[in-house]
Amino acid sequence: MMQSKVENTGHGKEVEAAGHHPMWKTFLAFAILYLVWGATFLAIRVGVREVPPFLFAAMRFLIAGAVLYGWMIAQGERSPSKIQWASASLLAILFFVFDYGLLYWAEQRVPSGIAAVMMATTPTFMALWEITFLKTQKLTVRLALALLIGTGGVAVLVSHKLNLGGAPIDRMGAVALVMASMSWSISSVLTRKLPLPPSKVMSSGIQMLVGGVFLAFTAAAFGEFRDFHPRNVSINGWISLLYLTVAGSIIAFTAYIWLIHHESPTKVGTYAYVNPVVAVLLGYFFGGEALGVRTILGALLVLIGVVVITTTRTKKLAAGISDADTG
Repeated sequence: MMQSKVENTGHGKEVEAAGHHPMWKTFLAFAILYLVWGATFLAIRVGVREVPPFLFAAMRFLIAGAVLYGWMIAQGERSPSKIQWASASLLAILFFVFDYGLLYWAEQRVPSGIAAVMMATTPTFMALWEITFLKTQKLTVRLALALLIGTGGVAVLVSHKLNLGGAPIDRMGAVALVMASMSWSISSVLTRKLPLPPSKVMSSGIQMLVGGVFLAFTAAAFGEFRDFHPRNVSINGWISLLYLTVAGSIIAFTAYIWLIHHESPTKVGTYAYVNPVVAVLLGYFFGGEALGVRTILGALLVLIGVVVITTTRTKKLAAGISDADTG
């Protein structure tokens, strides 16, 4: 998924000059962010066809969180304090149970490319919170138009009245994705306020780990363990889990951490616009998902709104989103 908190590098380092590292490393890191995180939406859709959604998400984040946490402890990093664990637990509920959990559930009903576009609306909700509650943003004409354009894109995707060809997306799936985006935006605001480990890797690792535990409890509450039989999962299902865990949550996150130490937040944040495009194209070419006028128009409006919103926010707020998002 998209949007990460890039202003807190976790190590107190400033962004290094571009000349201090080989350009091929930069291109490789950006390619990983663009392609690997963009492909996670298709991998999720493949997986939830065979594994119950909350359980599938729990498996991914339990493993990834344990690896990142264990790696940091092995590097000599101190284990978080009780209050940091408590903060991570609150964020884990919002990020992983409500955000990722609802995303995984929705992808049983909604094409992966459309899910990526819907999740790209997170900055829209963040802007609304900042205007209405935090009072850290003013509703300018430019911002109001951006909000209307982005909302219009969502309306195009879900409307049953517009004759644009292709069926509108499932309403329950759309509601789940909107709720996921709202949860993400709220938790992203809280991330700025709560005490978390200074190391971004440790912070993300414990959020994933605790989030995986909460997702497992959620899966149990919905009876997903009764419906799950490992022997019935195909090789494609296990490959999707491996991809999401290793490529999406560990390799891509490592590339992200490297980039935020070497490039500006604005450049790093471009993956938020590229990932939905990659997801739509991969869904069309490899997932058999439709790519009609409705999808193209809706995605275009959402992305225009997101670009305008994120580029008109104040410098202090433009960088801030979540520590835990790893695609």
